[in-house]
Amino acid sequence: MNSCQVTSIRTRSETLAVGVLLTAVGGFLDAYTFVGHAVFANAQTGNIVVFGVETASRHWHAALLRLIPIAAFMVGVVATETLARPSVRRQVRRPLRVALGAEIVILAAVASLPDGAPALLVTVPVAFAASIQWSTFRMLVDAPYSTLLATGNLRTATAATYQWIVDHDPSARRHAGNFGAVVVAFVAGAIIGAICTNNLGPPAVAIAAGVLLITLVALIYETRQLERRAANAPVEAGAEEPA
Repeated sequence: MNSCQVTSIRTRSETLAVGVLLTAVGGFLDAYTFVGHAVFANAQTGNIVVFGVETASRHWHAALLRLIPIAAFMVGVVATETLARPSVRRQVRRPLRVALGAEIVILAAVASLPDGAPALLVTVPVAFAASIQWSTFRMLVDAPYSTLLATGNLRTATAATYQWIVDHDPSARRHAGNFGAVVVAFVAGAIIGAICTNNLGPPAVAIAAGVLLITLVALIYETRQLERRAANAPVEAGAEEPA
C-alpha cells in the first residue's frame, strides 16, 4: 500500500535568516486576524476548538463562520499541492516564486480594503495566503519546522536545549539556537502585528507583505548564486533544482 506523502514546491531548506523572516510573518498574520476579527489565520486548531464551543452552545451562525477560514486554509493546501504536481511543474518553471508572489499579492489586496470591511473579506484571503506559506516552507536548515505555529518549534528548541546541556551534543546546540530564533521571531511578529493592527487597521497587513517581498528577493538571490556555482562546476553531482 502506498503511503500518502505531502509534496512540496520547495526543493531546498530555508536558511536561518529566511526562516526567521517567515516565522515573523506567521506571528504577524495570526495577531492581525485575531486582533481585528477574533479569528486565527494560521492556527486552525484554535478555529476548530471555537467551532466546537459555538456548536455546543448552539450558536449555529457563529459556528458556521468559523468553518469558512478553515475551508480557505484547505483550499490553499490544495492549490500548493497542485503547483507541486509534475504535470504543472513542467508548465510553471518557478512554482516557488509563483506561490510566494501570490501570497504577497493577496496580502497587499487585503491591505487595500477600507476600514469596516466585512470580516470574511479579511480573514478568508489571509487564511488562504497563510496556507500557501505553510505548505511551501517546511525545512529549517536540516530539520522540519513550521512558519505558522510556535508549538512544534518550541518543543524542538526545548528538547534540543536539554540534549545540548545533558549530552553536550554540538548538533543539539545548533538546533536549539535555530529553533529558539524562530520562536522569538514568531513572538516578535505577533507583538508587532498586534500593535500595527490596533493602530493601522486593515492596512497593517501590508507590513507582512513587505517582509515577504524581502524574503522573495533573498530567495531569488540565493538561487542565482547557486546557479552560478553550478555553471562553474557542471559535473558536480546532486545539484539543487532552482527555486
